[in-house]
Amino acid sequence: MILFRKLIHEPLVQFLALGALLFVYFEWKGGGSGPGSTRISITPGLVEHLASGFARTWQRPPADAELKGLIDDYVKEEIATREAIAMGLDRDDTIIRRRLRQKMEFLVEDAVDETPPRDEELQAWLAKHSDAFRVEPQLALRQVFVSAERRGSSARAQADKLLAELRAAGPNANIDELGDASMLPRELPLGPLSEVTRTFGAEFAKKIDALEPGRWAGPVESPYGLHLVQVCERIAAALPALADVRPLVERELQAERRIVQLQSLYERLLQKYTVTIEMPKEPDAKQSDAEKQASGAQRALTEKQADTKTQPSVAQSDGAKQ
Repeated sequence: MILFRKLIHEPLVQFLALGALLFVYFEWKGGGSGPGSTRISITPGLVEHLASGFARTWQRPPADAELKGLIDDYVKEEIATREAIAMGLDRDDTIIRRRLRQKMEFLVEDAVDETPPRDEELQAWLAKHSDAFRVEPQLALRQVFVSAERRGSSARAQADKLLAELRAAGPNANIDELGDASMLPRELPLGPLSEVTRTFGAEFAKKIDALEPGRWAGPVESPYGLHLVQVCERIAAALPALADVRPLVERELQAERRIVQLQSLYERLLQKYTVTIEMPKEPDAKQSDAEKQASGAQRALTEKQADTKTQPSVAQSDGAKQ
């Protein structure tokens, strides 16, 4: 005990003890493998991760030299990252800030993706957003074209006459030799109403969508002229079954969930912060006008003083001439 008391009073022992404490402190502060430390740990899991990334790219495992190159490159990247952070290079960098935000939001999105929606939720979402998934009306048609440009004022009367002939011939009337020649198709197979709109125009498509199938009708106007039309088949707009659009509905529902989760996250995090916003002051118009007036007055005074100084010299010059 006496010996211990003597030792703790020895300067050398105190120096060694202080050095040991400092070593433990700095080892605790910087001896780990995280940011700010001087130790870089290459774990088996990290080596496997580097090797698997190489294999995905080159479709083969890396050779020993290639694996060593991957590890060396990782070490260089880790050193550069830590030194850049220590120098504050990560601060006020838009790209780094944006990437950090993306990584945080990816964590939220991954959590959403881990819980796939149930069938009841998908069906409810489909019913709520039915307009986005509703299949547009489909129809097939035949048409006989009557050119108003060629037939002039008698075009409508001749169209009515053709219509009577077509109705008398029935649904299966031969239309190959009827009407005027044009680049427009005489028949359109069953397809979406948008295809009719693309071919004949929106007003034409709107009118024939209300026609009775199987019966010749018209004349229906289009940007090209008059048409006698037979709607051969029509399929009304309908909401598809969930089984037919399940992948699309699930994707849209998950996207909506991610948005809701992110909004909820930021609302919770915002409670931790006090946000102050100082908008830039707009220039005062009145003050600006006053400054302009003062500047103009000062300029006028300066010019007047300059004129006053030059007048005596002119007079003296005239006197010298006399």
